[in-house]
Amino acid sequence: MSVFWFDFLRELTTTHFLTATVDEYPRELHPFRSQLAGRSMLVKRAEMVPIECVARGYLAGSGWKEYRADGTVCGIVLPKGLRECDRLPEPIFTPATKAQSGHDENISFDQMASLTGADVAGALRDLTLAIYTRAARYAESRGIIIADTKFEFGFIDGKLVLGDEVLTPDSSRFWPQSEYQPGRAQNSYDKQYVRDYLETLHWNKVPPAPALPDDVAIKTGEKYREAYRLLTGRDL
Repeated sequence: MSVFWFDFLRELTTTHFLTATVDEYPRELHPFRSQLAGRSMLVKRAEMVPIECVARGYLAGSGWKEYRADGTVCGIVLPKGLRECDRLPEPIFTPATKAQSGHDENISFDQMASLTGADVAGALRDLTLAIYTRAARYAESRGIIIADTKFEFGFIDGKLVLGDEVLTPDSSRFWPQSEYQPGRAQNSYDKQYVRDYLETLHWNKVPPAPALPDDVAIKTGEKYREAYRLLTGRDL
């Protein structure tokens, strides 16, 4: 799915992606074709910016919890009276620090600017919102709402590029547009399915995590493949 989006976004941003075709990998990797095909990509090494660049177009997840308590999302004041999963008046940028362990921590734009410099912070915000807006508009035309997502950026030869994986169910909240109904939690194509299962357990969120039952793993895989088919028009 990342390969699809890297190609889709190529006119909007430079990326670290080179190829996902094993024949184009360095020759010494060819003997490992069976392990690499369909599950790897060759990229340029980038000096990554230690910020999770989050774009939110809908009021869900931790944003909904904060809004109910304070009327804000990551400190950004939102209109009163919004419901769970309502579409926001316009997408918002909510950066977070990249934690080496545990959960990432939401920070303000000013805090981010103090870490990256004002020019880089502005560029990250503008590019994040531009990518999200274009991708979300396309996804809606394919029957998927991208409620929110996160991007990671880095520098290659002094140029800001999009890196990591992009707009997959691991980093994004995907909802089926045909079933969307604000005022409640939404069905999803993403790892929220796994999160919801874990919430039914008496687990203190401390490793090791409990093993997933086969049916949860299978259902999650089905949801990922369905999202891929809808977005790309192809089957895995």
